[in-house]
Amino acid sequence: MTIHLEDSRLEVHRFVVGPIDNNVFVLRCRASGEALLIDAANEHGLLLEQSRSLGVRSVVETHGHWDHIQAVPAMRDAGLEVAVARADAGMLPSYDLLIEDDEVIQVGELRVRAIATPGHTPGSTCFLVEDSPVLFSGDTLFPGGPGATAGELGDFLQILDSIERRLFAALPPDTLVLPGHGADTSLANEAPHLAEWAARGW
Repeated sequence: MTIHLEDSRLEVHRFVVGPIDNNVFVLRCRASGEALLIDAANEHGLLLEQSRSLGVRSVVETHGHWDHIQAVPAMRDAGLEVAVARADAGMLPSYDLLIEDDEVIQVGELRVRAIATPGHTPGSTCFLVEDSPVLFSGDTLFPGGPGATAGELGDFLQILDSIERRLFAALPPDTLVLPGHGADTSLANEAPHLAEWAARGW
């Protein structure tokens, strides 16, 4: 089984699924074997198989867009709890728990903090592994800029504010950004370009 990244405390596994190549991540605590799945996007058979083998106990959603939630019903049917921010909860076919800003989710000995970053959707949420450089950014931040905001729920000025205040200003530059699609990046790589994104308007 391929590990996407690791250190002495954690493993991150990545699975690329669905018609628009969504990243699904599994964060696993090495000490306890417990794991958390980020974004039950698609290909529920694969995700359930990997969840069983990796010790996944629950699922968190970075936001409610259709391409990130296709496997949610199957995960819940298999007994896994699914959590999402209140502002996006109505976009899901079903869920179990609501995530609040700054809430800490315990994954074995790991602490995962929810960071509200509205803009791509009203309830968009990033997940930071505390005492670790790992940030799951959903569709809030990608290599080269913020996620799309052209849809009816998107707000470009709001996503820029979220990225600037909640990510760039609050977290160390060496924080690794694991987005909902595509390659990893870091806050250090992206922060110098904030003014460019504001000027181009997308």
